[in-house]
Amino acid sequence: MTKSPLLSLPGAVPAEGPDEGVAAHYGDLFREQRALADGTGFVDLSHRGVVTVSGADRLPWLHLLLTQHVENLPPGQATEALILSAHGHIEHALYLVDDGATTWMHVEPGTQGPLLAYLESMKFFYRVETADATDQFAVVHLPAGSITEVPAEWVVRETPYGREVFVPRDRLEDFAAQAGPPIGVLAHEALRIEAHRPRLGLETDHRTIPHELGWLDTAVHLQKGCYRGQETVARVQNLGRPPRRLVFLHLDGSEVRLPGHGTEVRVATEGEDGRAVGTITSSARHWELGPIALAVVKRNTPERATLLAENTAATQETVVAP
Repeated sequence: MTKSPLLSLPGAVPAEGPDEGVAAHYGDLFREQRALADGTGFVDLSHRGVVTVSGADRLPWLHLLLTQHVENLPPGQATEALILSAHGHIEHALYLVDDGATTWMHVEPGTQGPLLAYLESMKFFYRVETADATDQFAVVHLPAGSITEVPAEWVVRETPYGREVFVPRDRLEDFAAQAGPPIGVLAHEALRIEAHRPRLGLETDHRTIPHELGWLDTAVHLQKGCYRGQETVARVQNLGRPPRRLVFLHLDGSEVRLPGHGTEVRVATEGEDGRAVGTITSSARHWELGPIALAVVKRNTPERATLLAENTAATQETVVAP
């Protein structure tokens, strides 16, 4: 576990679970969310894994392994990609950018080791070099609209949600000092959930396929083949329907406790508990929307049905159409 030096900043409260090692918040969760939505401050994501791929064949080689079309990825253009099992189940989620000489990616904390092992096993005769750069570089999120200046030589992923900067670890504290107020990962997660963006290890399990989470829109190129799991992607897209679907939930605000990851979701039925249809995958308290969540439910769950997460009533917004 990589522990951030920014946990020494005033008010920092350590995060738990998959975000252990950075701050959950700095004393005022809703103020931090408002600042992030307004384009100020920064989020310390230095616990995330950083992997680099260099060499003349890096993009054609990655193109053969990933769900995304990256063979001719222009320098500076951000993209997302998945690595699937032979059966089409999601194993890794990668957030990439190429600087013209090296492909940079950040991944979920602790997954860089298994990812590198897989990449190394697939090198064969290709002119590529892979490396775990987590000890040398830290990821910092700057929200959309941020005016924080980033040195020209640093690698940046420009996304609709802001910039993800690969900061040299020995410059992390200096960069944080001039990047504005620190914002914890709980605020970052609340805005991620609001935007319906899935996260590996939370929205996924051992049998998740991309269609269930809406990742076809951002991380899968349906006109390319020749990657592991492609047959499942094509078959479900052309002939079938995914067994589950991602939904966004507005939770009853009268409950004090948020339903945690893995909480059973049922259809609310008058006079009885109702049938189980899925589980909560992520939940948060949002500064404007109140308590919100993402859940993965059975495909045939009625879209207008009121759901129950334990005893908390929830109304749905469709993310992946049934």
